[in-house]
Amino acid sequence: MASPLRSRGPAIDNRPMFLESGENSSDSAASELAEPRSDVEFILRIALTTSLVAMSIDTMLPALGAMAKELGAAHANDRQLILSAFFAGLSTGQLVYGPVSDSTGRKPALYSGIFLFIVGGLVCALTQSFSWLLLGRALSGFGAAAPQIVCVALVRDTHSGRTMARVMSFVQTVFILVPVLAPSIGQAALAVTTWRAIFAALVVIASALSLWFALRQPETLPRAARIPFSPRTILRNAGEVFRTRITLGYMFASGFVFSGFIGYVSVSQQLFQEQYGLGRLFPLYFGLLASAIGVASFLNGKLVMRFGVRRLSRTALLCNCVLSVAMLLACFVLGGHPPLALFLGYMLICFFCNGLLFGNYSARAMEPMGHIAGVAAAVTGSVSGLIALALGTPFGRAYDGTVFSVVGGFTAAALLSLVTTELAEAGVNASTLPAE
Repeated sequence: MASPLRSRGPAIDNRPMFLESGENSSDSAASELAEPRSDVEFILRIALTTSLVAMSIDTMLPALGAMAKELGAAHANDRQLILSAFFAGLSTGQLVYGPVSDSTGRKPALYSGIFLFIVGGLVCALTQSFSWLLLGRALSGFGAAAPQIVCVALVRDTHSGRTMARVMSFVQTVFILVPVLAPSIGQAALAVTTWRAIFAALVVIASALSLWFALRQPETLPRAARIPFSPRTILRNAGEVFRTRITLGYMFASGFVFSGFIGYVSVSQQLFQEQYGLGRLFPLYFGLLASAIGVASFLNGKLVMRFGVRRLSRTALLCNCVLSVAMLLACFVLGGHPPLALFLGYMLICFFCNGLLFGNYSARAMEPMGHIAGVAAAVTGSVSGLIALALGTPFGRAYDGTVFSVVGGFTAAALLSLVTTELAEAGVNASTLPAE
């Protein structure tokens, strides 16, 4: 097993770019970079740019049925493929943009991805075919991988350890406002126009974010720290990710956790609008549950500085395991259709517990990877995404008018994550990895 702190390549670890008022950087390696902005603007810009992924999913949830019907999808559950195609493109694209960002710098990689995202959005807005819609969604997902990967690498370039977990949590807090508001925005758009306008709006938003980055975001990877693009180097660095026990374990755990959410998001419109008969109130309930993740992420940004990544995330995961097993048993007793209040109560607590995991798991996985942040972000993001897609898609496709697929998905995700993180942490010397 590779030592968690073994470092190869340019030494960019732990180099603070964002300083308190009145301080100056003495790091000569950063002399070619633009002056850093405030952490507040940085967090907001990173959160909103990363939110392109959430916007591309959540704004159209109320419109999935209309899209599938207008474009001639064969089966009711085929609407879920509109989300699956995006996730597939997203997971694949991360393998590309990580190495590209390590080689060319963070910003050029970001711009190329946003360009593909825009092209895919235009295909979706103009298509008359369900197959072309799926193709456009896959292309948009591939492009959206760039902000997903580059933003993680930007945070890792400028922060580490607990401060990185804290920044990631605050990013997640801003990011989570999108799932809270986006379905209502999509529902409102359908009231005055068609689902095609949602894709057009995403194109405009992506263009505006690209301009904001161009004008206000300094490049965080100096030329001296860039890694020439080489398949051999990429494979070697990717191999280091798989040989590093902590990174491997939390990469898989992140995929397991996210798989439950893919299954839930895929069926959420059917679940709330059709099974529970909420109709146009669906966005409100979806947003309510999403807000639990936002609250947890905000609290995590403060609590992680006191209790540490490992202790906090382990406690949340154990609570989630116990709760999910209990809820699954209750579903068997209630025939797969628990009262709405009971189901919402379970989901709120489940989402809160998972909200304490996302930022911490990402920070824990990336902590030993500062010297190859781009490739590491690509591999961890892609592998965890493919794991989530491989498990979450069957959860969604198994939807049968009951909540079994959703609750069962979250239960399996929690138990698998527990086993994986416990194995990852076993035998790790805490003094060699500053996770606590």
